Amino acid sequence: MAGCGSIVRMGTPRKMTVRGRRLAAMRRVRELALVGKALASTGHPVMAQIVPARFCNLSCAYCNEYDKVSEPVPIEEMERRIDHLGRLGTSIITISGGEPLTHPKLDDVIRRMRKVGAMAGMITNGYLLNVDRIERLNKAGLDHMQISIDNIEPDDVSKKSLKVLDKKLQMLAEHAEFHVNINSVVGGGIKNPNDALVISKRALELGFSNTIGIIHDGDGQLKPLQPEEAKIYFEVRNLERRSYSRFNQFQEAIAQGKPNDWRCRAGSRYLYICEDGLVHYCSQQRGYPGVPLAEYTTADVKREFVTAKSCSPNCTVSCVHQVSYIDHWRSPQTNTISPGNGLVTIQGAS
Repeated sequence: MAGCGSIVRMGTPRKMTVRGRRLAAMRRVRELALVGKALASTGHPVMAQIVPARFCNLSCAYCNEYDKVSEPVPIEEMERRIDHLGRLGTSIITISGGEPLTHPKLDDVIRRMRKVGAMAGMITNGYLLNVDRIERLNKAGLDHMQISIDNIEPDDVSKKSLKVLDKKLQMLAEHAEFHVNINSVVGGGIKNPNDALVISKRALELGFSNTIGIIHDGDGQLKPLQPEEAKIYFEVRNLERRSYSRFNQFQEAIAQGKPNDWRCRAGSRYLYICEDGLVHYCSQQRGYPGVPLAEYTTADVKREFVTAKSCSPNCTVSCVHQVSYIDHWRSPQTNTISPGNGLVTIQGAS
C-alpha cells in the first residue's frame, strides 16, 4: 500500500555488465524524455498502474489490495488494456496487485508495455524471485522494480521482512539489469520504526535506491506519525538525495500530521486500472470514476486534469503526489468532486 513504482529514481550504481550499464544509460535518456513530454503537454497520462492479478501469496494485515481467490487477467485482455494506454500516450505503466509475479504470462505483459513505448515498472513483494525469474524480467525489458520491505523479522502485521528477502536482494544486485528501489515503511502498526532505517541502509549497501512511505488508512488518508516514527522517517529521508520523490514536500507534511494544499491530477496524469479493467483515481478511491479503460478518452484525461478531489488534503498516496507535482504550477482546477457526491463546477476557482 505504501509504494508506487518509479518515476525517475537513481541510486548508487551497482556492479553491472557492459550491457547493464548501456541499458541504464538508455533508460535515463528515456526518463528525461518522458519528463520533457509531460512538461510540454498535459493531455496524456504520465503513469498508469495496472493490476494483472489481484491474488497475492501473502496476507499483510494493513493491505486492502489483494484477495486469495481471483484468477489472473487473461493475457489477451491485458494486451488490449495496455494497447489502449498506449493510445492515450501513457509514459509509464507499472504493474501491481495483488502480486504480479503470480501472473503466468507476466513476461508477455512487460513486453507489451515496452512495445507501446512506455517505461515498464513493477511493484512486487519479491518472494517469488529467483535467478531464472530475474533473467526473464531482463529479457522482457523491465525498467523498474520496487519491493516494499516492512520489517526485519516477519510478524503478524507483515511477512515482507529483510530476513526473508535479503537473499532475493543479493540475487537482484548480481543479476538485475533494471533499476531496483527498496521502499520501507513507518506507521500503521509497524512494531519497530527503526527497522526502516536498517532496511534503507541495506538497500544502499547493495546499490539500490531507497524510499520510505507512510502507511495510510483504508481510504488512503492521513495517519499522523508518532514522535519516534517521525524521527526515523526523516533520518531515512536524509540518507539518499538522488530521487525524484524527494523534490516535493508532501510526505514531510504528512509525517507531521499536516494536510497538503495541492492539485491532485488523479484520473488524468495518474490512472489506476483494476483487474476488472476500470479506471479509478487511485488504489484507495476505487469506484471513481469507475469507467472501463476501453471507453476512457483524452477528453476524460483533460476533464480530470482540472477536477479537484476532496480527499486530496489528507491523501498519502505518494505516486499520485509525485506525478501531480509535475503540473503543480499550472492549470487551476475549476471542478471539484467528493467521491460519492458527484462533480461540481467552481466559478472563478484558483
